[in-house]
Amino acid sequence: MRDRLGQHAGREKGELTGPNPVDRGKYGSKIHLITERTGLPLSIGISGANTHDSQALIPLVKGVPPIRSRRGRRRRRPRKLHVDKGYDYNHLRRWLTSRGIRRRIALRGIETSRRLGRHRWTIERTMSWLAGCRRLNRRYERKADHLLAFTSIACTLICYRRLTK
Repeated sequence: MRDRLGQHAGREKGELTGPNPVDRGKYGSKIHLITERTGLPLSIGISGANTHDSQALIPLVKGVPPIRSRRGRRRRRPRKLHVDKGYDYNHLRRWLTSRGIRRRIALRGIETSRRLGRHRWTIERTMSWLAGCRRLNRRYERKADHLLAFTSIACTLICYRRLTK
């Protein structure tokens, strides 16, 4: 029988070995974000810290709002997507290709993430702008809907500040 930290409950105090390093049941939540080239948030999502990043890509891409263009219909999808190694799966590559989205995904175990650095710094900058909101640094809400609402408000403030300059 294990307690919350992964330690065996019935052992003596000297025999405890600490938490199991293989146990990956992490508490908390992750913020997933798609931005445009300059760092304005387009789509945002919240997931548990113990879920894999690749499960959030499809809902995020589907959540991108229509983009107004000068002529023709509004585009509902981005033209190009730069993502990190967590999204390097064949089914995601096929899904993006079937939607006509060019992708740049670093291959796990083969490529380094350095080539994506010049594009991904905009995401990191936007995430640091979100971290500037004190309410989002530490999760106080029990419900994920409340955290998503506060994150959406923070993204709205970021867009307002960037667009009024």
